[in-house]
Amino acid sequence: MDLPQGSSPKKGPLDGITVLDFSRVLAGPYCTMVLADLGARVIKIERIATGDDTRAFGPFVDQESAYFMCFNRGKESIALDIKSPRDRDLLERMLGEADVLVENFRPGVMDRLGYGADRLARTHPHLIYASISGFGHTGPFSDLPGYDMVVQAMGGIMSLTGWPDAQPARVGTSFGDLSAALFAVIGILSSLYKRNQDAQGTRVDIAMLDCQAALMETALARYDVEGKVPTRTGDCHPSLAPFETFAAQDGRFVIAAGNDQLFMLMADALGDPQLGLNPLFVSNELRCINRPAMVKAIEEITRTKPISHWIDRLNAAGVPCSPLNTIDQLFDHPQLDARNMIIQVRGAGERAVRTAGNPIKLSGYADIDAATPIRAPALDEHREHILSQLMSRTGDYAPSPHTFEEALPEEFSEQLQKATA
Repeated sequence: MDLPQGSSPKKGPLDGITVLDFSRVLAGPYCTMVLADLGARVIKIERIATGDDTRAFGPFVDQESAYFMCFNRGKESIALDIKSPRDRDLLERMLGEADVLVENFRPGVMDRLGYGADRLARTHPHLIYASISGFGHTGPFSDLPGYDMVVQAMGGIMSLTGWPDAQPARVGTSFGDLSAALFAVIGILSSLYKRNQDAQGTRVDIAMLDCQAALMETALARYDVEGKVPTRTGDCHPSLAPFETFAAQDGRFVIAAGNDQLFMLMADALGDPQLGLNPLFVSNELRCINRPAMVKAIEEITRTKPISHWIDRLNAAGVPCSPLNTIDQLFDHPQLDARNMIIQVRGAGERAVRTAGNPIKLSGYADIDAATPIRAPALDEHREHILSQLMSRTGDYAPSPHTFEEALPEEFSEQLQKATA
């Protein structure tokens, strides 16, 4: 499908790929945002009148949601009334030209609407159909609602987050949604590669809970080997030391000296080479066992100078370290600036919002222009363009090859009302 008239060509390896985005809120829109950043054309299918739920989420800029702008940048929007025969036919035509469909409804909703994966596999076999849900489309929990907080709790990440003597904590970003979004991108890209070989679409079924389990690092294996349930360790790594924060004269900072060589370099940088020869600390295993004594010995030194002093010395010695930055400090971070990682988005208004850019840097492809705000679409902004485009290709609204009604059960009206309630 063509770009709207006057738009700059999409630049990226997915240029020429069209994605129909039925998703809303975060997991699905973040997935399709990544696809758009990589050059795909993403057409957001929204509800009449209200659109994506996040259009009503604050904070607001010129009465538009900054939340919505961040994750729907560079997309197009069309609002469809699935009960309308004309809109159903329009959607059928769009499906015929699309490469990917992304949805994050609860299992069964798209089937009730008449656009389930099984039906589209028959009528549009080229289509890659990606579903993101709390628990996937199989298994005893598949019908349950799954939100980020729910899968963070159920998947174990909260049991590992926080301090040993405190309550479990939610990860500070929507880890469940974002991890599922990224796994969905991997599934979609793998399916596009496969389709180049056999011209067949693929069903991509992503469960947020599955993704949480996959990101447990070694926690599952540690329990299986040691028989001890891993739990919260505060800011330190359970298997590496020193790999945590330490007190300086004016606050706390991170040292991540995760092997014996780095520990020796750290001791030299701190001005106490003998620390590296202490028999309690000569191996990573011993440092983990004797962590309280190690932390005390290091902080006896680090408390004497400010953070900047130690950061400079440790960096000069090649020891991984960092201050504890707050969010406001990211906007002026020289490394993020050099990597073009702070970009601008805006809605229909003139004021732009700064947000994170595309971390996938590919040779031969232009990165996002940080100086030029990327538009997030107004609700139904691109209806006329999409309509005229399809009419120019297929003529006026004669019946499409696979009509909506052919695929629906007799109880269509009743199911449709339930699905759109």
